[in-house]
Amino acid sequence: MLRDTGQNVAELIHHPEQFDCTTTQYKLGRGSYWAITRDIGQASTASNPLVLRFASLWQGSLAFHLLYADGSIRSSVTDRRGITPLIQLGAIAEQPIPVAQAPAVRALWHVEDAANARGIMMGVLVSTAHESATANMAMAALYAGFGGMCLALIVYNFALWCAMRHRFQLHYCALLAAMMAYTLSSSGALAWLAPEIANNDRLRLNYLFLGLAGGAVAMFTRSFFEERVLSPWLDRITRAIAAMVPVAGIIVFLFGAINLRLVDFLYTCTIMGLIAIVVPTLWQAWTRRSHFLWLFSIAWSAPIALAVLRILANLHMIGWNFWLDNSTVVSMMFEALTSALAVAYRIKFLREERDEAITREVLTRRLADTDPLTGLLNRRAFLDQAIGRSGPQQLLIADLDHFKRVNETLGHDGGDEVLRNFARMLRSVVPATALVARLGGEEFAILTNAGEPVEPNSVLTKLRSARMPFDLKVTASIGVSSGPLTSDVDWKLLYRGADSALFEAKSAGRDRARETGRRAAA
Repeated sequence: MLRDTGQNVAELIHHPEQFDCTTTQYKLGRGSYWAITRDIGQASTASNPLVLRFASLWQGSLAFHLLYADGSIRSSVTDRRGITPLIQLGAIAEQPIPVAQAPAVRALWHVEDAANARGIMMGVLVSTAHESATANMAMAALYAGFGGMCLALIVYNFALWCAMRHRFQLHYCALLAAMMAYTLSSSGALAWLAPEIANNDRLRLNYLFLGLAGGAVAMFTRSFFEERVLSPWLDRITRAIAAMVPVAGIIVFLFGAINLRLVDFLYTCTIMGLIAIVVPTLWQAWTRRSHFLWLFSIAWSAPIALAVLRILANLHMIGWNFWLDNSTVVSMMFEALTSALAVAYRIKFLREERDEAITREVLTRRLADTDPLTGLLNRRAFLDQAIGRSGPQQLLIADLDHFKRVNETLGHDGGDEVLRNFARMLRSVVPATALVARLGGEEFAILTNAGEPVEPNSVLTKLRSARMPFDLKVTASIGVSSGPLTSDVDWKLLYRGADSALFEAKSAGRDRARETGRRAAA
């Protein structure tokens, strides 16, 4: 490298010994510079055209000069767009070497207004046009695969969010959308889609979209784990980082042209903060027994490792590398695939938690509505469901005969078994639409539509033949009443009639049925 002080092109290109090839480029500071290649020694022909490939960096216009073995020099200068017309997929600039009979000796660039945050001219490589086309095809497959996968995952997870409304699904969609935008700008495809854009503006968008993706990462991490995992202080820090990273990207976007080195350093510090919160998050997820720690660790291992390497490169602790410069897309492709599994696994647990909650609620309601001994409706639940039924209803009140003697003979456990057997028998002889309840003690109620009445004598016959503990013979008396049941008043009238008929059946000798208004056969 050589700082620009108004030197002559011909003088510089013929005397490469004037250039400083030992000082690390970023140490030279911002400004305008001359950069020269080593000797090329190859001819660019019509059958085998050559190109010079180099990294896309923040700089103004670029003047290109090429010395041939016959002493001729060919030159070209970029316009206000910078190297945008030279950008290939992978954000690699490609300078064609004009076809000539004489071999190319060396190339000289005049770089104006280099920010020099990473370097001035990096990764210069002589390639054939065929190698360039092959590289573009490979990168196109990589970016297209990543873009298609992200789009599919966004549609899928957004649809799930619309149905389930879990925050981590929306945060994951935001992350994928930001990564797609970053991929569009960082891949160089944006320069193809919008050829009028200045290359520095494309780089500014890189910072902006990556900052938005970083914020989405923090929010996704925060919402992905169970609420019990993140402590209040870590939750506050995560929220702060989630805001700081996008703000840092906006600052670079707005003020990068003023002092890129400074805002780039601040941006790198916020990315370091984003990575720093991963350690306590994983620790708390481990100590608090998160179900999703292992999947999260697998999904984010590659992105975190490559982010650390990029930070080291930004801090000039390791050198520039093309694949490291494009590692974000590769790592995020791995992350997107594994995170999709993590999201599915998270939804599985949420579904199980929901099903368990529903089961508990159903059981709670059932316990509140049923008699714990017989499993029939209790009095409260029976009245809730009975009052308000449309049309005339038939009410049967059944009472076991001499149940006190049953308890004295079999004991209370035996008496309970008799009640359970009687309840099972009642359920077996009534229509599916009928309500069967234990009103209390040994008194039971059956309510059914008058259009499909229960024959009380068939109930008594079934009871006489039912097998009871120790083959004890158990009988019952039944009172029947019919009428409307639209209100509490109707219930009282209907119950009073059935109870009166039951008393009549008991008085007539038990083991028989009676109905209000007429006598039933014994």
